[in-house]
Amino acid sequence: MMAYGGPNNLDEVEPYLRDVRGGRPVSPAAVEEMRDRYRLIGGSSPLLERTRAQAVALQTALDSSGSLPFRVYVGMRHWRPYIEEALADMARDGLRRAVGLVMAPHYSRLSVGAYYKRVDEANSPIALARIEHWHLLPGYLDALANRINHSLQGFPVEERSRVPILCTAHSLPRRIKEWHDAYPDQLHQTVEALNQRLGECTSLVAYQSAAMSPEPWLEPDVSDILDRLASVGHKNILIAPIGFIAEHVEILYDIDIAYQRQARSLGMHLERTEMLNTAPEMINSLADLVRGEATKAQWT
Repeated sequence: MMAYGGPNNLDEVEPYLRDVRGGRPVSPAAVEEMRDRYRLIGGSSPLLERTRAQAVALQTALDSSGSLPFRVYVGMRHWRPYIEEALADMARDGLRRAVGLVMAPHYSRLSVGAYYKRVDEANSPIALARIEHWHLLPGYLDALANRINHSLQGFPVEERSRVPILCTAHSLPRRIKEWHDAYPDQLHQTVEALNQRLGECTSLVAYQSAAMSPEPWLEPDVSDILDRLASVGHKNILIAPIGFIAEHVEILYDIDIAYQRQARSLGMHLERTEMLNTAPEMINSLADLVRGEATKAQWT
């Protein structure tokens, strides 16, 4: 099980950012800005704790099948325990076959592809069956729909059918479109499948958390959509972070602090759906997916 990673305390922010940047130095101003963000969300990233809880839940779901035995390991792309460390632990434990599962439903060469690049660079002796996307996994879609429906209850009854739902995912550089990258299409496919479950609603794909760089990033950006919706009279907004499975700085700061601040300045009421974390619908579906991948590899 692989996830992005994040600092466990404020002292780790600078080396973590260097890791994200491939070892390149980070300006003191950028480090201090990110420290401030982590300070505002409690001084650390909760992502490792959340991912380990997901691993325990997945282990339980896999054990319940009573068939092929599985053991779930956790590796992070940009912080400890690194993916390479998890693979080394697996090899020391005598394992020779594994299923790779990135806790990001939508494929991009720059996201999921980068996780498997780290796997390849580890030169592990373990044969790996790779799950590269699960954006239409039934349990994932059901869990999202349930959380959206629950969040809509926080709006006045007469307003619920008119509340725009911003289905957000991490922005990526716009150049991925030149590669015919699957990421934007898969996001829209997820939203289309959600709309079938939700019925009458207005769901939009929106990108968030673009890095500060001179190159253009995917649009529309959440900030721009908030401005646009306010300009045509919308007073209520729901953000559903469909590209994120657990809380980290992009949720706890970007949405819960920055976008909330913007919404208030525009006179709007913004709600966010609860994160999926260990949602049983999603975890049980992921267990089925892992078992199916092992079967496809002829390991069962």
